Amino acid sequence: MFLVKDKQNYLFQFSALVQIPGLVHAAVSRMGGASRPPFDGLNLSHGVGDDPAAVTANRNRLRQMAGGGVHVYTRQNHGTSIRTITREAIDRGESIQTVPVPADALISDVPGIRLLIQTADCQAVMLVDPQKRVVANIHCGWRGSVADIIGRTVLRMVAEFGCEPGQMTAAIGPSLGPCCAEFINFKDEIPRQFWPFRVGANHFDFWRISRHQLTAAGLMEDNVHGPGICTRCNPHLFFSYRAARATGRFAALIGVR
Repeated sequence: MFLVKDKQNYLFQFSALVQIPGLVHAAVSRMGGASRPPFDGLNLSHGVGDDPAAVTANRNRLRQMAGGGVHVYTRQNHGTSIRTITREAIDRGESIQTVPVPADALISDVPGIRLLIQTADCQAVMLVDPQKRVVANIHCGWRGSVADIIGRTVLRMVAEFGCEPGQMTAAIGPSLGPCCAEFINFKDEIPRQFWPFRVGANHFDFWRISRHQLTAAGLMEDNVHGPGICTRCNPHLFFSYRAARATGRFAALIGVR
């Protein structure tokens, strides 16, 4: 599923998305960067207690690594807020480059925009309709899964841009795998309809849940791609909250040229 685009900076890409003309995307590891322990590496979040100057330097480095563009960050709250970044908003001078957008999912058809989701075990679910040239990036933790933020985002893309789910491609970024997604209190936290996705006594396969929600929204099963990379099992490559509570955030980004 994954290709290493840059072995020095560890930019990961999905082979299926690389084949789509004009699409820019990457899952960015924690390797490199200016942050010091416990955020050591390429921490991209201003909200975890890291030195602001280091975070700014890391974001500037990522922009160079990703070939430029306008990088739009979010202020995520595990909700279902979806924000569309339009050409009109950019022309009005909205400060999307300096102020994080309060949302857990971003959608855009504006060339040059890069939608970023920051994670440290949660999923970043990237979506693209190559015919309409519309992209989305979704922050999906277990609360987002329960609220079906994935399905909500697909519906918004259909409503606002006329996207056709059957033509869309999705990629699930590095995140907590079924090996480590333990929920001891799942009977109080996770609705019963998700219990069939339980693995063993109290682990859940949220990769499979996201695949199910994407296909339920109309995507073709062959157009849904996952990393098979668990963040908790690979803390040397990706930040993981479950592996180390005090830690940084890496990112997935997507946009059209």
